[in-house]
Amino acid sequence: MELASRLRELLGDDDVADDAETLAAHSGDKWFASHPPEVVVFARSTADVSKLLRFASREKVPVTARGGGFGYVGGCVPARGGIAISLMRMNRIKEINFIDAVAIVEPGVVTAELKAAVRAHKLYYPPDPASMKDCTIGGNVATNAGGPRCLKYGVTRNYVIGLEVVLANGDVLRTGGRVHKNKTGFDLIGLFVGSEGMLGIVTEITLRLLPLPPARATLSAAFATAMQAAEAVQAIFAAGFLPAALEIADHFTLEAARRDLGEKIVPEGNAHLLVDLDGQQESVRSESAAIRELIEKRKPNALQIASGEADCEKLWALRRQFSNSLRATGLTKLNEDVVVPRSHLVDLMEFAEKLQAKHGFPIACFGHAGDGNIHVNIMADRYNREAAVREKVELALDELFAQVLAWGGVITGEHGIGLAKKRWWPEAASEVARDLHRRLKQALDPDDILNPEKFV
Repeated sequence: MELASRLRELLGDDDVADDAETLAAHSGDKWFASHPPEVVVFARSTADVSKLLRFASREKVPVTARGGGFGYVGGCVPARGGIAISLMRMNRIKEINFIDAVAIVEPGVVTAELKAAVRAHKLYYPPDPASMKDCTIGGNVATNAGGPRCLKYGVTRNYVIGLEVVLANGDVLRTGGRVHKNKTGFDLIGLFVGSEGMLGIVTEITLRLLPLPPARATLSAAFATAMQAAEAVQAIFAAGFLPAALEIADHFTLEAARRDLGEKIVPEGNAHLLVDLDGQQESVRSESAAIRELIEKRKPNALQIASGEADCEKLWALRRQFSNSLRATGLTKLNEDVVVPRSHLVDLMEFAEKLQAKHGFPIACFGHAGDGNIHVNIMADRYNREAAVREKVELALDELFAQVLAWGGVITGEHGIGLAKKRWWPEAASEVARDLHRRLKQALDPDDILNPEKFV
């Protein structure tokens, strides 16, 4: 009996699909690679996932879990076919509790919808990946997603305090809970957050929440050079401030935005800095005034200040459009989320310019200046159509990642390894670390059925 028929018997007709359109829609993410599964299963409950994995474990069928499919590294490509399990129908917010300051959610909950729901309770879930209107909490957990507010608030891992995970053999693990401190045994939550769907499938997440800051301010500054913008970043830290976010963008990114959005929206200059502050009304007012003085001393080309959620979001609208503006150039945008020590921020942007001159690809740099996580975007023409172009890009990436590692940085801060960075995994991690990854994978998934062919 064919796989789809057996799964319909196991799970019911409505939750199993093998038509060409559905298979194609579940064959990849935002990276260029794709591979169709044999069948797609739409899970509705932990029991569905457990049944499916017991079957897959017994029959040695590969299973690749996916959420919104908005990853950048081919992390949910079913590289060995088999079953793609979509968690998008498991999209309930089960509980938001103000006193305990927790939310309990299923993995298919869209990140922006959770943020809005907890905000209505005067609570705050800080992680804010750029794709938050499309990506899911389950996907965020799988990649340990971040976003601009990582600087002050940390990444997804810092908010996950409880998990329900279905293991490869179908067993259901519950670890952690709804308390904000827990030192019972090993940190199993930390093991699964960021594991890219290779150790188990998460079916419920308990998140810690914070009090909603009542005030917010944003400063938008443009400078003649990236060096001036980086100096402003260092001055802000040296004065003892910790903004919620500090974002930087280079000349190519701004030029793309000017062409896409219009000259009036994008301030003049070759570098852009966005500073976000939150907290109590008085502290935000005084901090924004002090930071304004620091920035003005560095002679910006333009400086705007906004306060309150609506006006701040108007300044952030430009930052949130950078990716779309780069795509509007018609070039393939390869988004590399490298991280360097903050002291190498300008070095990284200058190195990107050298790569551009050497290899002939435009390169756009923007991202999280506060924590050194700069998105280096190689903009390649005919990338999807010509193997020779892809080879040239990989040579440029060889140089980029080698230099980032030489500075003590890492090759991914938010997106993960997946398929896209598998080639550089041996350089990015020691043999001892890679062997430990292999042994953990073998212990939890001895038949290698969970998201196979990825970096481990």
